[in-house]
Amino acid sequence: MKQGIILLAIAALLTMTNCKKKEAEQSVDPRIPPDMVLKTRGNYISKDTVVSKQDTILMGVIITKTEDNLTSFNASYSLDGATSTTTFFNHQCLSSEYTGYTTDVTYYTRNQTGSEKITLSVVDRDGNITKKTIVLTVQ
Repeated sequence: MKQGIILLAIAALLTMTNCKKKEAEQSVDPRIPPDMVLKTRGNYISKDTVVSKQDTILMGVIITKTEDNLTSFNASYSLDGATSTTTFFNHQCLSSEYTGYTTDVTYYTRNQTGSEKITLSVVDRDGNITKKTIVLTVQ
């Protein structure tokens, strides 16, 4: 009889612990980054491509909030496989842009052959980041 009561008490305790654990898991922020789509029509560059020296490149983004308000958008480049980047466009979102932001970014290639990697990044209020990368092969 005592063993039965002890087993029931242990089962009840395990059930209560399991429920609390599931509730805690459900309340965790899922950390969903913003959605960013590259514009593809017309003269927009949206994928790795070969370009000319001193070419003018047009890229466009459509960004939408998924979970948290948008805070900033950044465009940077690195040359010939370098790990360091240089920002050429930076935008802090206005309150009217917290749920969505769209822009066009113009980039000018240098006057020498090589590779130029463009990284487009958007950040939301929780620090979630979405990045898109385009590699330009300059000939």
